[in-house]
Amino acid sequence: MSSSSTPLTVRLISANGAFAAALLRDQLAALLRTTGHETLVDSARLCMSEVVTNVYRHTRTRLVYVRAAVTEKGVTVFVRDDLPCVLAMPDVVDFCEGGRGLFLLDSLTDSWGTRIHGAPAPTGKDVWF
Repeated sequence: MSSSSTPLTVRLISANGAFAAALLRDQLAALLRTTGHETLVDSARLCMSEVVTNVYRHTRTRLVYVRAAVTEKGVTVFVRDDLPCVLAMPDVVDFCEGGRGLFLLDSLTDSWGTRIHGAPAPTGKDVWF
């Protein structure tokens, strides 16, 4: 997913719970449909689910903050958490239940990455796609 021109920026917030991924992916899907990006909905929903589920499983973040920047050409989504580490692709994906989220991001998006927040001591990160 990509962005160009001046984006329409929408902020979404959810308590960090088992329900957060479903709530936030549905809100993102509605935003994309409303702004004429129906073709991005399925991939965006899956990517949002993966990233928000990782926030739920691996962080102590009380609230999940999402920022979606929508342009004529696409969308860039930022999901913030309180774990200040850079994500790296695993070398191998096996058939276990977890561990495939970054591969999904890599295959379903134009690009993705992480941005660390906080100085001098890191306090969290955004995962963007």
